[in-house]
Amino acid sequence: MTKKTLILIGFILIKFLLQYLLFNPHYDLHRDEYLHLDQANHLAWGFLSVPPVTSWISYIIKVLGNGVFWIKFFPALFGALTIVVVWKTIEELKGNLFALILGATCVLFSALLRLNFLLQPNSFDVLCWTTFYFVLIKYINTENVKWLFIGSFVFAIGFLNKYNIAFLLVGLFPAILLTDQRKVFAKKEFYFAITFGLLLILPHLLWQYNNGFPVFHHLKELADTQLVNVNRFDFLKEQLLFFFAALPVIAASLYALLFHKPFKKFRLFFGTIIFTLIVFIYFKAKSYYAIGLYPIYISFGSVFLADKLTTGWKKYIQPILIAVPIIFYFLFFNIISIKAPDYYIKNQSKFKELGLLRWEDGKDHSLPQDFADMLGWKELAEKVDVVYNKLPNKDQTIIVCDNYGQAGAINYYSKNKNVKAVSFNADYINWFNLDTKIQNLIRVKELDDSNDELEETSPFFETAYRADSISNSLAREYRTTIFVFSNPKIDINQRLKTEVDKKKNYR
Repeated sequence: MTKKTLILIGFILIKFLLQYLLFNPHYDLHRDEYLHLDQANHLAWGFLSVPPVTSWISYIIKVLGNGVFWIKFFPALFGALTIVVVWKTIEELKGNLFALILGATCVLFSALLRLNFLLQPNSFDVLCWTTFYFVLIKYINTENVKWLFIGSFVFAIGFLNKYNIAFLLVGLFPAILLTDQRKVFAKKEFYFAITFGLLLILPHLLWQYNNGFPVFHHLKELADTQLVNVNRFDFLKEQLLFFFAALPVIAASLYALLFHKPFKKFRLFFGTIIFTLIVFIYFKAKSYYAIGLYPIYISFGSVFLADKLTTGWKKYIQPILIAVPIIFYFLFFNIISIKAPDYYIKNQSKFKELGLLRWEDGKDHSLPQDFADMLGWKELAEKVDVVYNKLPNKDQTIIVCDNYGQAGAINYYSKNKNVKAVSFNADYINWFNLDTKIQNLIRVKELDDSNDELEETSPFFETAYRADSISNSLAREYRTTIFVFSNPKIDINQRLKTEVDKKKNYR
């Protein structure tokens, strides 16, 4: 085993260690993780919220026991593989050992530590962006058409993971047109490769067609409820934070792509980052959508700096460049790491200045949104279990929640195997089981300030009461309330079926 391989393995092990050190027992899983874990129980070629790849990963986690270790393992794995791809890219660009260590260090000690903590499509998305760019570099170096097909495969898998990778092509095509690489459009293999990629995503496209293309409703809802609150200046500001300690390396890459003769054939990458960021800004994308752009530029910058800092006093800059990301990691450890809720309360002004307390609603709150989204779920599931266990005819009970986080958390944490919560929100609208006659309805309702739910629903049941609510004031689900309705006076199955059909038709 070579020295380089041993060092790469060391980076991979450190990556996994840091990811698990981020875990904080004060928190539950994230609301999105519950949805993705539940998708493993309903495998399909598509979902209302995401394409299918995340459900395949969740199925593997399910087979492995659905434990927190494995839930955190896979995003950490995708982060480690991103480091590997950057390493291989630097080797492809003829970088030396210093370039390899610098590139791996910059990727390791970056915003990816936070991104690779959650079971969401984002970690695999960054890996796919980086891998696609690596394949493009391989094609430019060799002009071997096999890399066109490999690139098409990588893009297809990335698309089946998260539609965000479509922005990669939107930014890449005009950059290709402005360079000599546009000659690829004259190759018949290029179009065969495109056809190959389309065939790979065809099952998902057919699923979209058969389900009325819910992706368009999802994107419209995203734009109306979340992207409308995105500030374009904040988007640009946050781009600087993701790889803050690696900014000199990224800046060096942009200079090198314009003026470093060995990189002349890769000049399209300069246009790519410009065009892609312009598209993201135009569509008011969330800042983290662009994270996949940067690892490949760390590769270029590392190789360029290694080439220029080899003689005289310049070589002493090498260890400084490697040390900077590590130093910044420890200096900003309290910001990067996942601290107990009390820490954010005590240091609220600092986090507010950095914009870390701003949620999707455009307002500042007590905790960062992701952390507030990791509180209250066990409490909810435990209280639902208490209510469920007191009911007669338990096997004729349905649990209807307001959102996918509530339903997923109940299904994940519940001690009762027969408990299967659903919701009119997200993919749960397709997972209602109304074959058994319903005698009990447990209704989980968000932020209930009154007895409106009792007033609206109790006329249809002989028994109705408010059972409990989430008491953690820092949870995003604070005051989410559990209502119980028993012995229906009408056909609840038919009423729920009508409501489900109405929601589906609206979608």
